[in-house]
Amino acid sequence: MTDRVYPSAKPNPHPPPPAANGAAAAGGPPSFPATKAQMYGATRPAYRPQPLSKQRRRRSRRGCCCACCLWLMLVIVALILLAAIAGGVFYVLYRPQRPTFSVSSLRLSTLNLTSNHLNSRIDLSVTARNPNRKLVFLYDPITIAASSSGIDIGDGSFPAFTHDTKNTTILKTALTSSSQSLDSSTASDLKKKTTIPLEIDLETKAGVKIGSLKTKKIGIQVSCTGINVAVPKSKGKPSAADSPDASCKVKIRIKIWKWTV
Repeated sequence: MTDRVYPSAKPNPHPPPPAANGAAAAGGPPSFPATKAQMYGATRPAYRPQPLSKQRRRRSRRGCCCACCLWLMLVIVALILLAAIAGGVFYVLYRPQRPTFSVSSLRLSTLNLTSNHLNSRIDLSVTARNPNRKLVFLYDPITIAASSSGIDIGDGSFPAFTHDTKNTTILKTALTSSSQSLDSSTASDLKKKTTIPLEIDLETKAGVKIGSLKTKKIGIQVSCTGINVAVPKSKGKPSAADSPDASCKVKIRIKIWKWTV
């Protein structure tokens, strides 16, 4: 009969070195250094969802802004349509037309050059016509300036007047220029001329009267070109009156804040 050998219960005098971590001690796979993604995930703060009340407030604000913009656009479109309809009705009822101006008579009675100083006088007649049947024009005083190649020949004015419907009004005035200094070359050229071209500019403000309703006055500019006038042959004898019947262009000037259109 053979003897059985039993293991000794005494502890091992040379135990193995302890494991680096709990996984190695438990017999798991060896550990490695943490990657950059793991390190970033460890330092990144945890996401905390916002309360539902804040999200709902933001959504409600966005909805209110969109609704306000939509209503504002609708109001603007409605105002534009109403203005277009009102303008169409006004045009059909009144058929508005611009007033017309023309130079009916002009005479250069004085043109003296003494020591390069200009003294001149122009007798001017302007015909104004109102072709409208239901619109009356209300004019402020009208300023007039006559020039030739940039040289001021004379200045004057017409008084304020009311231009009735289907009416033709003749306005008369004298344009004068005294002691205007000119350079020697300009004065020499002007002395040699027997006729000089003239440009006449009128500027005023006018409003419209429809029954008892009066509109706000707006700026009007009238420009008359293509006029030639004879120079007086002697100091005491004025040139003959000329009737050029030159038509003039009428421009409406509307001031919007700081700009004039």
